[in-house]
Formats: sequence, C-alpha cells, structure tokens
Amino acid sequence: MSGSGRPLLFIPGLGVSIADMTPLVTALAARATVIAVDNRGAGLSDKPDEPYSIAVMAADAAAVAEDSGFVPVDVLGYSLGGRIALQLALDRPQLVRRLVLLSTSARLPARRRSLMMAIAPFLPIGPKPRQPVYAFRRQRAASEGYDARNRLAEITAPTLVLAGRADTIATPALSEELHAGIPDSHLEWYAGGHNTPMMSGRAAVAESIASFLLADK
Repeated sequence: MSGSGRPLLFIPGLGVSIADMTPLVTALAARATVIAVDNRGAGLSDKPDEPYSIAVMAADAAAVAEDSGFVPVDVLGYSLGGRIALQLALDRPQLVRRLVLLSTSARLPARRRSLMMAIAPFLPIGPKPRQPVYAFRRQRAASEGYDARNRLAEITAPTLVLAGRADTIATPALSEELHAGIPDSHLEWYAGGHNTPMMSGRAAVAESIASFLLADK
C-alpha cells in the first residue's frame, strides 16, 4: 500500500507483478492510496499449478480489498487485470465505488490469442520473483477463456474505459465494445499502444484516472 487519498485497488496484467508496474503505481500514489495486488501466479502471490479462472482471481482481489480495511474501493484493472476488475464488479458490486478499465476488453478474440502467443516470450514475466512458465500459462488460459459481453449491462459502478488508439491487443474496436456494453461508462483515449501506460504515457494516464475518480468529490 502506498500514497494517500481515496483507496484504489490496482490489479495488473498478464505475466507481471506489481514490482513491474512501479512507475505507474508511483504516479497513481501521488493522487490515491494504492492497494496493489499480485495476481495468482505472479509476484509474491501463490502460484499453484492448477487451472486458474478470472472469477477465482477476482475473489483473490476482493480478499485483498477487504483485508486492507478500505471498503468500498475504487478499482483499476490493466489488461488481464481489467477482466479481473470486471468480474469483481459483477460478483461484489458493493466493494466497487468506481471502476477503471485500462487497456483491456471483455474478451480475447481468437486472433488476439495468437498475438499473445507470439509476444509472450518478450513480456516482462515477474522478475521479483520470476514467474514460472506454468503460472504464466495458467493466467493466459484464464484470460483466453473469459467472455463477459453478455453481462456488461449488469455493471452498476461508474466506469472509465481508458484505451490506446494504437493498442493491438485491446484494440479500439474491443474498447468501444466494452464502453457500449456498460451503461454508466465513459470512453477516453490515450496516445499509444498497450504498454504505454507502464512507460512513457504513465503520467498522462494517471492524470486521466485521477480526474475520473475524483469527479464526484
């Protein structure tokens, strides 16, 4: 946990730990109390060699939120973490005050799965400690098997869909699909691709997130 202000549960993406997301977490902590989650199979979390699911990882994230003592919380999910955040908002709506879906989608189409297979060897796979290959595959299988399109209308939390115009994984079309399906949602674009929020675009992305989360203060 770091920073000060309203609590923000941060759920990272496929194959990465919170340690890999430090620059973005630091930018967010200037505006919120960031409660960072290492997903099952990455970082300091357990890495069982058994099937994972988005629902199970959402339950893990809910437990972290409850253990923090801050409920309800704002929830930010990046990439795979966005699908986990979606499921958390569906399963435990009372825990989610506002929802930010960053560089993510409600599903991963078959051709996007092929792309993920191609780029997997180049992803920063949790070096603190390093993520086992089997755990990466378990996470990836959970992501590939998820499709929440038919439940998006059930999301009740005010939602920001924050998307990259040049994202080749969570494509603009998938981001627009997400926005169209969630009743109380706002779609905002950032310049760049899927990894821009972790790198050169983190300050601008953090500012957009803070503006949305603090809009009702």
